[in-house]
Amino acid sequence: MKCVICKHGETLPGLVTVTLTRDEAVFVFKGVPADVCQNCGEYYLSDEITEVVLSRAERSIANGSEVEIQRYAA
Repeated sequence: MKCVICKHGETLPGLVTVTLTRDEAVFVFKGVPADVCQNCGEYYLSDEITEVVLSRAERSIANGSEVEIQRYAA
């Protein structure tokens, strides 16, 4: 797919680090599968991957985490 940010690069499957913040909480997910632009590095998560990452972040918030780093595993 053509990158919608830089409009020049094509995306290829790769792994990225996703950082989410909510209020004072910060969550980092490493090794997340994504389509990555080979020109600018912008990444695109599938709906399924996005749902998993957001669900894990919500669970961590419910458990009282303020800072958490996780390795993504399907």
